[in-house]
Amino acid sequence: MTPPLLLVEQLQAAYGASQVLFGVDLELQPGEVLGLLGRNGMGKTTLLRSILGLKRIRAGRVVFEGRAIHGYSPDTIARLGVAVVPEGRQVFPNLSVHEHLSAFARTPSGRTAAWTPSLVYRLFPRLAERSGNMGNQLSGGEQQMLAIGRALVTNPKLLIFDEATEGLAPLIREEIWRCIEQLRSEGQTLIVVDKYIGRLVGIADRHLILEKGRVVWQGTSGMLSADRNLWHRYLGV
Repeated sequence: MTPPLLLVEQLQAAYGASQVLFGVDLELQPGEVLGLLGRNGMGKTTLLRSILGLKRIRAGRVVFEGRAIHGYSPDTIARLGVAVVPEGRQVFPNLSVHEHLSAFARTPSGRTAAWTPSLVYRLFPRLAERSGNMGNQLSGGEQQMLAIGRALVTNPKLLIFDEATEGLAPLIREEIWRCIEQLRSEGQTLIVVDKYIGRLVGIADRHLILEKGRVVWQGTSGMLSADRNLWHRYLGV
């Protein structure tokens, strides 16, 4: 079998005396799309922060391309090829659209750049129209497009979408889903956290459900789609 791009083994994490993750296991193959699911407060964000180096783990390990990366700084992990479209967008208010894309653009050593600012403009023509606008002059939907473009121009091996469609108008939300579908068709490895389960099962290969910091279920989209009891029991749908 192909070695996993990302391997999380028996991961434990806590905030002070309050433990949040209890022995989480996760495996992600190159080119695979994983839906990370669970109600709010069940550990999804802590798991992502642990992968990204933003949260120090208590036990277990995080392995990326065969290299143990737990304990690495977030910028080192980013340079290895892990990028995130963060919840809340987090664009810089005093940088223009083009400055965002230019500042973050990079091609990892030994790879050919798949994404450049010009290709992001082609993906999101609205950003091209507003290339000179500052981050705080954009609508919520435009900021989300910019957050995606900013992650893409780093040409990551693993791209994480954390609630990327949250709070968006239906038309903009559908544009984000089309972007995710395109990335999947191009072989981009993805972890997607999103509450629109019905849309996600049409895109993701597999899903993992967290409940109170533990993995309570994992399986294919077909399995999740067929068992609506899981939706009601763990996802509140």
